[in-house]
Amino acid sequence: MSNYDSIVIGAGFAGAVVARELAERGDEQVLVMDTRDHIGGNCYDYRDEYGITIHQYGPHIFHTNIERVYKYLSRFTEWYDYSHEVVAAVGDSEIPVPFNLNTLELVFGDEAPVLEKVLIEKFGEGARVPILELRQADDPRLKKIADYIYENIFLKYTMKQWGQTPEEIDPAVSGRVPIVLSRDNRYFQDTYQGMPRDGYTALFEKMLDHSGITVRLNRNAKDVLQFGISDETAHYSEGQSSGNNDSDERKSFIRYRGEPFNGKVIFTGAIDELFDLRFGRLPYRSLRFDFEHYDEKKYQSHGVVNYTVSEDFTRITEFKYLSGDWDADGTTVVREYPFAYTGAEGEIPYYSISNSANNALYEKYHALAERVGLTLLGRLAEYKYYNIDAIVDRALTVAGELIDR
Repeated sequence: MSNYDSIVIGAGFAGAVVARELAERGDEQVLVMDTRDHIGGNCYDYRDEYGITIHQYGPHIFHTNIERVYKYLSRFTEWYDYSHEVVAAVGDSEIPVPFNLNTLELVFGDEAPVLEKVLIEKFGEGARVPILELRQADDPRLKKIADYIYENIFLKYTMKQWGQTPEEIDPAVSGRVPIVLSRDNRYFQDTYQGMPRDGYTALFEKMLDHSGITVRLNRNAKDVLQFGISDETAHYSEGQSSGNNDSDERKSFIRYRGEPFNGKVIFTGAIDELFDLRFGRLPYRSLRFDFEHYDEKKYQSHGVVNYTVSEDFTRITEFKYLSGDWDADGTTVVREYPFAYTGAEGEIPYYSISNSANNALYEKYHALAERVGLTLLGRLAEYKYYNIDAIVDRALTVAGELIDR
């Protein structure tokens, strides 16, 4: 084990960025492990048999206002100029989402100019207003807009996605898709937007291509790493007696293949499963992806169409829009079906369900991880939502802190 200074568990953006930084800036030898047979985490993509780049775990769109993130990722990829636009299928119509002033005009017709004026006077031009805030407005004209959005765009889609009513969902989640008081139909208004020109997987390959990085796939960390607390004479599991209750004599330990490991361990996976659900399972939403190929130039009007009122799935993604593979034969799409994660084989935890009870449960795992000396990083390890740019930014910060130590 003298060959490795750090072990990174997980080869998604969190793990890959921190591994590259430790190897490059920290001059370390870093072992990266992942349970899957590929790098890239949920951003993994590949060309299907028809020559279309598809995202195996659902669409991932890069956008950011963080300059250092854009510059950092640009070291490993060139960009395909793509601005994401999404529409919602409502009845026989398709309307831009997030709901904006163009949507207002399509839905309310001749009433739209007056309603637009009321919205801007209340919230300001360019404002981003959470739907639940708009529903609290006293003005009946604003309530009319809010009721339409709530019933036709927000309510059923939210219940499908989260298995909860909007009122039960953390405001940080419901606020991610606000009403936008502008005529910009782009889903994101960030300064930097686009897709890796050769795909996300190629980006990860370049990021992990460093003499200081060793990648091992199909490797479950639990098979080779042991974490725990010991006293001077015996090892014990949390909640069991070690025969010595003097906490000052208990020491945390990390072992790799049975041998003590004194380097850094950065964990990016599901923290509850790492510790065998010791305090109970952390709730997540999962997704089922149904891919289909059609022998036609294109299947739908936009890269993503949300089904906010009808259907059991939440959206259909057509990948040619995202990748620019318009010369490929036919077109490939995917439908997304959300469901409650149970931990069954083949299921993947995607979205943490934030509320006071779940966050309190997570804190138990967080405290245990800190006690045994793990650094937690990423959506699953930190039990919180990150966009791509946010987790890259976070990983750069964490890597800097680890190097400075």
